[in-house]
Amino acid sequence: MSDHYPKAQEHLYHLLKDFPTAMLVSRAENGGMHARPMAVAELQPDADAYFATRIDSPKVDEILRSPDVLVTFQSATQFGSISGRATFEKDKSLIDRLWSDSWRPWFPGGKTDPSLVIIRVEAREGEYWDNSGVHGLKFLFEGLSAVMQGEKMAGPDDAGRHAKVRLVSG
Repeated sequence: MSDHYPKAQEHLYHLLKDFPTAMLVSRAENGGMHARPMAVAELQPDADAYFATRIDSPKVDEILRSPDVLVTFQSATQFGSISGRATFEKDKSLIDRLWSDSWRPWFPGGKTDPSLVIIRVEAREGEYWDNSGVHGLKFLFEGLSAVMQGEKMAGPDDAGRHAKVRLVSG
């Protein structure tokens, strides 16, 4: 299901912006997929996502070989993903803005640790499923209704519950 760009993009951002972690999925050297949990340093309104990593991490080599990645977010009632192209940033002002003292175990040198690099995922597409709040009650009601009528539940047709979002043109 697709929705009008601004409304769906805004819903995607508001749904994902408070997730503290996500799964970053890249292509492994053998061609398979490799997922790992990452602390979200920042998610911007255009759905670009930022993560901190060590320059010597295997994910850096994977991304250099194949920069197209997937980032997934999940809670009990909210789910989302963004796909895009990953790049690496060493910009001091960006690192200063994103820095978290919780990163210090991995970067003992702090903001100036030479192994610190920021992964930026330039979001191209996003998708969400939101079964929280009113959307969740509607989903529950529709599911119970289908069960009581002995029917299969229809897919999500409410744009507030599910949408695919094209985030960049081209």
